[in-house]
Amino acid sequence: MARRRLLWQLYPTYLVIIGIALLAVTWDISGALRSFHAEQTALDLQARARLVESRLRGHFSSLKLEEVDRLCKELGRAASARITVVLPDGRVLGDSEEDPRRMDNHAARPEIVTALGGRVGISTRFSNTLQKDMMYVAVPVAEEGGIIGTVRIALAATAMDRTLETIYLRLAAGGLLITLVAAALSLVVSRRISRPLEEMTHGARRFARGELGRPLAVSGSLEIAALGETLNHMAAQLDERIRAMARQHNELEGVLSSMSEGVLALDNEERILRVNGAAARWMSIDPGQAQGRRIQEVVRKVELQRFVSQTLASRQPLEGDLVLGAAQGERYLQAHGTPLRDLQNRDIGALVVLNDVTRLRRLETLRRDFVANVSHELKTPVTAIKGSVETLLGGALEDASAAERFLGIVVRQADRLGAIIDDLLALSRVEQDSDQGEIPLEQGAVRPVLEAALQVCQQSADAKGLKINLFCSEQIETRINAPLLEQAVMNLLTNAIKYTSVAGKIVIEAVQFQDQVMIKVQDWGCGIAPEHLPRLFERFYRVDPARSRKLGGTGLGLAIVKHIVQAHGGEVVVHSTPGQGSTFSIVLPQVSAC
Repeated sequence: MARRRLLWQLYPTYLVIIGIALLAVTWDISGALRSFHAEQTALDLQARARLVESRLRGHFSSLKLEEVDRLCKELGRAASARITVVLPDGRVLGDSEEDPRRMDNHAARPEIVTALGGRVGISTRFSNTLQKDMMYVAVPVAEEGGIIGTVRIALAATAMDRTLETIYLRLAAGGLLITLVAAALSLVVSRRISRPLEEMTHGARRFARGELGRPLAVSGSLEIAALGETLNHMAAQLDERIRAMARQHNELEGVLSSMSEGVLALDNEERILRVNGAAARWMSIDPGQAQGRRIQEVVRKVELQRFVSQTLASRQPLEGDLVLGAAQGERYLQAHGTPLRDLQNRDIGALVVLNDVTRLRRLETLRRDFVANVSHELKTPVTAIKGSVETLLGGALEDASAAERFLGIVVRQADRLGAIIDDLLALSRVEQDSDQGEIPLEQGAVRPVLEAALQVCQQSADAKGLKINLFCSEQIETRINAPLLEQAVMNLLTNAIKYTSVAGKIVIEAVQFQDQVMIKVQDWGCGIAPEHLPRLFERFYRVDPARSRKLGGTGLGLAIVKHIVQAHGGEVVVHSTPGQGSTFSIVLPQVSAC
């Protein structure tokens, strides 16, 4: 709800009170006037009815209908009212406005019923005959102790309303004048009350902006002057305390923001007291919005919530490992929780310090996977060679065909073992030279490198009936190591040929844009599922291990590509859709262009 100024709270209230009072008085007076006027009109009509009754006495007979009707019309014009003569059975004997023969029976009219009972009948209602509101007064006509009929006088309600309109207009004019005078006086009173408070409000806003050196002007009534002096004293104290707190806050924020560790402080109700930038980034939260809220509302990490609860419950230092999921992958944190105490050594919450050990965990995982993979890759050909040799020694040498088959297995597995060792040596050599900066890069054209790689792989492509298209301008140049870049492109081409169906096609394309050169190798083979793409360039990582070994892969080709491209200062990316093919892109920085 919007807040309003004090003036606009007092002034409208005064106006409403004055308006309600005037409306109440006007309503009461107008009601009394209308009742009084209605009573006087009824008495006047009753007097007229008595006069008409005296004139018509002796004419109440159905044989004298025309004479009675004529007298009604004559007297009606003279009295400026409607006159109706009704017999006891409800038949209309005469009427000053209508033909009595066409009028309805009036026995049920309220005023007629009352008059036939011997009393004066008064009623106000809508007339179906004249189509307007009328006031009716009926008096009984008695002869020889009995009621022989009634005389009814009617007057239109509009005549009474016109009389009251003049009175209402005078009342409205007087009420409006009183309202204007009262409104002016109310405005003056409201301003005298609100102006000193408004001046203090402006001063308090200056204090809120930090302008505490300019005191308020003390004026007005005793209560308001005391309030002003109190505010000035408060401002002086605030100025001193704010300066001290600002220094402490800046020092604390500087320390927290400079920490590489994440810091999370919570109270006993698990509401966040403070969180530094590192912890906010890891938990994907906004520090400003998180402060003061429960950790369950801000962080949807069950492990962290459980660790905080355990720290608050134990009141002893705790250590634990947390795994937080994120869009970039899982983040491994080492958490240290300690009780948080105030100056009186009372427990007021918990302090959680988080250390990011994601890189160490990933390196450990890579090392473990590499050892397992290389052991497996080396063990497979060694086992096959050993098994074949043992079979031969067991008597298979006597069978020439069996001996030839097992010796072929030995040769193939020995070649495979040699290929794995060569790739490992090549990968190690590229890594070592790259780390030591010993890989020479020279300005050269890209197309000859692509043609050389294509020439090496052409025979394998022809064996499967594959068509390889090369698109590269002669003018595209950058700093490269031609043999290494040729090996990288050749590895990508080899994979594309292996996983492309017979009679398919492969495209090699090099494009230059802005300050980069992109080399793309695209195939329309089986494609790669999305979950394999992040680990595709790891050593010995295989999407389909059985098929990869069947096709003769060592599992190191893409790892070699990655390190060769990194040695050139570039990156390699892959886009693939299962069933539609894959595109490997080598992006190299363009140091110089022809």
